Amino acid sequence: MNHIIRDTTVLTMNDRNEILERTDVVIENGIIAKIGPKAGETADNANIIDGSGKLVMPGLINCHCHVPMTLLRNYADDMDLQTWLFDHIFPVEDRLNEDDVYWGTLLGIMEMLSTGTTCFADMYYFMDSIASAVESSGIRAQLSRGQTCNEPGSDFSGNQAMKESEEFVRKWNGAADGRITAAMAPHAIYTCSPSYIQAIAEKAGKLGVPIHVHLDETVREHEDSLGTYGKTPAAHLYDLGLFDHKTIAAHCVCITVEDMALMKEKGVSVIHCPASNLKLASGIAPIPEAISAGLNVCIGTDGASSNNNLNMWEDMYLASIIHKGSKRDPKLITAAETLRMATVNGAKALGMSCVGSIREGNKADLIMVDLEKPHLKPMHNLCSALVYSAQGSDVCMTMVDGRILYQDGEFKTIDREKVDYHLEKVCKRLFE
Repeated sequence: MNHIIRDTTVLTMNDRNEILERTDVVIENGIIAKIGPKAGETADNANIIDGSGKLVMPGLINCHCHVPMTLLRNYADDMDLQTWLFDHIFPVEDRLNEDDVYWGTLLGIMEMLSTGTTCFADMYYFMDSIASAVESSGIRAQLSRGQTCNEPGSDFSGNQAMKESEEFVRKWNGAADGRITAAMAPHAIYTCSPSYIQAIAEKAGKLGVPIHVHLDETVREHEDSLGTYGKTPAAHLYDLGLFDHKTIAAHCVCITVEDMALMKEKGVSVIHCPASNLKLASGIAPIPEAISAGLNVCIGTDGASSNNNLNMWEDMYLASIIHKGSKRDPKLITAAETLRMATVNGAKALGMSCVGSIREGNKADLIMVDLEKPHLKPMHNLCSALVYSAQGSDVCMTMVDGRILYQDGEFKTIDREKVDYHLEKVCKRLFE
């Protein structure tokens, strides 16, 4: 279906962060065809959407999450990463099956669509279930089978995670009319041996897919790497050749200036996950320094068991204020920079050049925000209002590939009652 959004405000997120007032957005065959005053007056056979009092902007891109972990939301809190992960999360995850992951994924996608996320990057397992949920819901995603193996060796052809990862890439990369792309995902240096990481890098090269990895998330990880390998986690992965492939690196809490130079050399994107890092007391990533070093910085929520939500607006808000406070510099990470991290930079990190901004010829991955809410008035500065005042609940429409997936509280592609029904059954089996 073609659409015309009439008489609206558009935040383009182009190089000038241009704002267009009282304009039309014409969407044809999933593409933004025209933008301009009265641009939709001559269009025929289109769904007319009243954009008055609303903002059209690019959909948010969540560059790091584990979407089925919605099932573990509020389950294990107020503890450090190692205790949380090894003593609580991993034991429950060992009991998950493919159906659990499917329903947990749909729940997470509902949350993301209703708060304006149109694309996410995910690392987990039972990936066929996640991909099926992405395909049916209409959202966009880069998906990867998380891989762990601390065994040494030179031949990992029999490794189950390696086989599943390769099978997933061959089956799903480019599927759902291109909405699904695939990556390889060594979980972290503390869950993967050096030789296993090298094998993953080699396989990614043969398959022609990027890398998604957790990097330098805690002081313990950083110090253990120095003690074991005599180098930082980033230098370790650099020397193993992982960064020779397009890489998104989540967290980066403890990366050094020297690490940033290595990552800049290889074009590694930093995924800032402020809520998760604060809640697990992992620390605050050196994001102002990363930006100054020329790195592409994006935003991710991490999983809903360590955040505890998938609402990008909260992470944008935190990303914009924690560095000001910790560095005592109010000029750090402006509202406009934060919005770019959540849109344009995310698209760049995931290699998706046709999303992330509102321009003619781009895919119609966009959202509408209700500007009539009391907490957004008066509108002195649009970017400031979005980052410092807006809430995820202000999103009133979410569109991917020109298809409306969420509008005014209604999910167009997901049966909410069915998800709730299966969620109750899953949680009873897992936790009772």
